[in-house]
Order: sequence, then C-alpha cells, then structure tokens
Amino acid sequence: MAFPTHIVSSGGIVEDGNGNILLVKAHDDGWVYPGGITEVGENLIDGVIREIKEESGIDAEVSHLISVVSNTAIHKWYDGVTDVPTKVMFDFVCKAVGGELATSDETSECRWVPKGNVLEWITLPAIRMRFEAYLNFNGSVNYFEYVTGTMSECDVKLQKRV
Repeated sequence: MAFPTHIVSSGGIVEDGNGNILLVKAHDDGWVYPGGITEVGENLIDGVIREIKEESGIDAEVSHLISVVSNTAIHKWYDGVTDVPTKVMFDFVCKAVGGELATSDETSECRWVPKGNVLEWITLPAIRMRFEAYLNFNGSVNYFEYVTGTMSECDVKLQKRV
C-alpha cells in the first residue's frame, strides 16, 4: 500500500449522556477511543461517525472539534515494512444516538467507562494526552504534536500550540 504525504484521520470521544465514555480495545494498541483514517472522498465528520460504528457498533453524531494533532514521525505500519508518513488527526466530541456495543475486525472489546476512570484504561501516551485535552477542554481547539518512537511508545514533543 502506498501512502500519501499526510494521512488524515479522525477520532471520536463518544459520550453516552450518563457520564460514560466509549472505549474500544484495539488488537495491537490496547484501549483507545474509536477513530481511524479517513477514506478517499470522505469528510472528517462522516469518517469519524463511520469509524465509531465500525469499531463499536454505536451510532453517533458529532458535537464539536477539540483537538488537531500531528504525529510527525515516519514509522512502520503494522506489517513492519511499510513506512507511515506524517499523520494529522482531528478529535471530536460525539454523542451516542443508538446502536449496540459490538466488536469488529479492528477491536476485541468495547465498553462504556465512567469519564473519571478513562485514564486508568488508556496506556498509550499519545492517546492519554489527547484524552486529557478532552478533559481540560475550555472551548479553544488544541493543537498537539508528537513523534512516535515505536508502535507502543511515543515521545510527546510539544504539548500545546494554540
């Protein structure tokens, strides 16, 4: 697979209206909130709604943008061979509007976790940083940059720029 110069993706922090956040367990990355690469011809909103449904079975609608994140490292894809270029990610707060929890080809588990306990589940530093931006959101969109060292660790280079 040949990648473009930048990969564009979107993530959705899904609220259930009862103080819980949707988390999915990715096969290779542990617990995360749903999201992924935007497909050709797809806008960010449709992409995050699709990713949430695909990874968890939950139907969602987008509320607002909270962060723009750049991963400026070139690292290896899951195949260990293909170079992954700079990735630009847009994180949205979303509201659950239907569906039922279900796993997928990309996830082994999914669950609702109380908002105050989410950081106990998320172990990847970049995902933790992005979720903390949600917890600390003050109405201004955040910009973060980090550099992936390996698929299991990252070095957060710049905490905030906006």
